[in-house]
Amino acid sequence: MKLFAPVAAATLLASSLFAQEFHAGAPVPDFTIQKLDGTPVQFSALKGNVTVVMFIAVQCPVSNSYNERMNALYQDYAPKGVKFVAINANRTEPASAVAEHAREHNFQFTVYKDPDNVVADRFGASVTPETYVIDSKGILRYHGSIDDSQNPSRVTTQRLRLALDAVLAGNTPPQTETKAFGCTIKKVQKTSASSNFDFGK
Repeated sequence: MKLFAPVAAATLLASSLFAQEFHAGAPVPDFTIQKLDGTPVQFSALKGNVTVVMFIAVQCPVSNSYNERMNALYQDYAPKGVKFVAINANRTEPASAVAEHAREHNFQFTVYKDPDNVVADRFGASVTPETYVIDSKGILRYHGSIDDSQNPSRVTTQRLRLALDAVLAGNTPPQTETKAFGCTIKKVQKTSASSNFDFGK
């Protein structure tokens, strides 16, 4: 049993080093991500009065089941001034694959890379898709899933849309935190090689 003590200690240390920094109701400081050509870009240069940050993936079947819904969200809310910042934080998915995936699915929004999942750790993002809504004052107003079911025919609550409608109207979202479900983000400090899936309803 003593052999496992250093491993447990190292795991606890890693957890503290990569603890979530951004929380609902608190400000989101500026951060850096990368364009797919490797050029760094500041979040402050991308955000709007209302901004959606989405962590998505290339190979995740759950994230891919939301591709059309994400495009529809962009088409419906971009004209209202909402900015969309999609981020791929998977160490297993290079920028070239992310670019091809975006072209294949005709994403209307731009996808960026999060090298070493630094930004994902600051948000506390753990799955794809996982979304965040930030208001004009830089306050995180919503964190969670896009809706309540991977299967479009079983959706009963449009969680992200409700949050956006509320924030655009200057109100508090009906829910500020919901459970995001999907494929585990493949992070650099990940100790397990297994893929975890949570398909919602």
